[in-house]
Amino acid sequence: MHAASPHLSQNPSPDPDTAAAALDRVLMARSAPLTSGLSPISLSLAWQDWAQHLASQPGQALRLAALAQAGAVEWAGHCASGLCSDDETVQRDPRFASEDWRAWPWSGLAHAYKRSERWWDEAMRLDGLTRHHAEVVRTFAHQWLDLLSPSNLPFNPEVLRRTRETAGANLVQGAQHAFDDWRRDHGLAPLQPPEREFRPGIEVATTPGAVVMRNRLVELIQYAPTTATVQAEPVLIVPSWIMKYYILDLSPHNSMVRWLTEQGHTVFILSWKNPDAGDAQLGMDDYLRLGVFDSLARIAELVPGEPVHACGYCLGGTLLSIGAAALARPGQVAGAERMAPLASVSLLAAETDFSEPGELGVLIDEAQVQLLEAVMAERGFLSGRQMAGSFQFLHSRDLVWSTRMQEYLLGQRSQPSDLMAWNADVTRMPARMHGEYLRRCYLHNDLAEDRYPVEGRPVSLSDIRQPMFVVGTEKDHVSPWRSVYKVLRLTETALTFVLTSGGHNAGIVSEPGHPRRHYALLACGAEDPWMSPDDWQQAAPRHEGSWWTAWHDWLLAHGSGRQVPARTIAPEAALMPAPGAHVMVRYPD
Repeated sequence: MHAASPHLSQNPSPDPDTAAAALDRVLMARSAPLTSGLSPISLSLAWQDWAQHLASQPGQALRLAALAQAGAVEWAGHCASGLCSDDETVQRDPRFASEDWRAWPWSGLAHAYKRSERWWDEAMRLDGLTRHHAEVVRTFAHQWLDLLSPSNLPFNPEVLRRTRETAGANLVQGAQHAFDDWRRDHGLAPLQPPEREFRPGIEVATTPGAVVMRNRLVELIQYAPTTATVQAEPVLIVPSWIMKYYILDLSPHNSMVRWLTEQGHTVFILSWKNPDAGDAQLGMDDYLRLGVFDSLARIAELVPGEPVHACGYCLGGTLLSIGAAALARPGQVAGAERMAPLASVSLLAAETDFSEPGELGVLIDEAQVQLLEAVMAERGFLSGRQMAGSFQFLHSRDLVWSTRMQEYLLGQRSQPSDLMAWNADVTRMPARMHGEYLRRCYLHNDLAEDRYPVEGRPVSLSDIRQPMFVVGTEKDHVSPWRSVYKVLRLTETALTFVLTSGGHNAGIVSEPGHPRRHYALLACGAEDPWMSPDDWQQAAPRHEGSWWTAWHDWLLAHGSGRQVPARTIAPEAALMPAPGAHVMVRYPD
């Protein structure tokens, strides 16, 4: 083999493939704002797939034409008879809940609008149309319908009545709200500040505790005991890194961690760093090692000899399941001997099988991930504003149009709440981690297919032998409960599944005493036969109240039952008081 020329080795010529790829990424990232961060390739492929299937199925085209004609005739008849307000779909839509929409001509407009929505849903029923493309077309069609809704008209009946009642004051107040929002979006203080702020460490995230470990990615918080004795096994909570951890420590009355300490548990929780450009190369392995594994090692030092009840929420639950599987396999992971063993695993609204993901799956395919990777490569992270924009796009009817009508046309601001304040406290995501997560979970479903690598070796959830407690929520659009339920098919251990009322956030933050809460619970043994989600729902007994109490009872049943003196936080272990420093950091996007 001939030695390489010193000149060539010191000054290698640029790789044309790398240069071309870099140019493509730059152009893609610069064009992203023109399409609001959405891939035009994904959208065009979906519309092309739908249009070509429609063109190749003249019978379906005739069916849709007949539906449109029948709908028009029905609408005309309803308008002539004055019965448009009797349409149940109109009455169930909160945009048309006001009695003002029952009068002519508004009732006819609302009825025609709902007929259009139903027609587009029928238009997706084409043989051969891929599920993903059907969801993309349906989503974008409904986006346009939401934009064109009669409820968004500046002269709709609610606005006209309100304007008459206030002599136009609502429009003046709405203009003020719009100006305040513009100032806030441009980094200026609003002229009318919110009536109440929810600031971490002051109004929210106030449960007493201390940071007992810090690395470049997380702070580990230990909470002070509130009972004379505590359960021997501590609880470790791994929250999602999208948004900040304190959704589980909101106001004192609905703080999960405060409630757990009051029940006699020693509680630890992770507070993820809000990453910046210097963290661009942090990957999923770093989140697993620095987040889950380092925390288990620190807990083993603080609470020696005791196993841990580990709990993960949303993406934190996905990460925890990966870590639990890695620790359960032969050979485990490097440094496992220093970590506290797991007594149980609890997953809250967390997906482990992404074959049927929630709403975000509509926006995730190969072209969209490539666009996101190009955008993130420019800055090293995905900004919180960009992530929030995706949710706003998917929920534009509620988060944009209905809100804007309420605030700008009716002049009524939504009352601030701790959950709304937390939802606005967005975080960033490192470019490498987010790309790996989207590809390995959403695109390739590696975890469910036993391909997800930890330290170079794939893990399998079937290796987990600890008992599991898994919670899904009835109205979850981020992690649909039937998708969460798939973990029963992937594991071979005793598992208790809970289906609770509410959505992805409000269903989990469901403290005892909260009105109109219920849940269904059914335990499945490791040897029990498989039950479909619908069969499980039929068999599971329903209970009124909060699922928190059932979880507490389950933790007691799957622990040693031993009580030990309350574990106070040693002064030398406390780096700073809770809620720590990471939760305070905000970066302008």
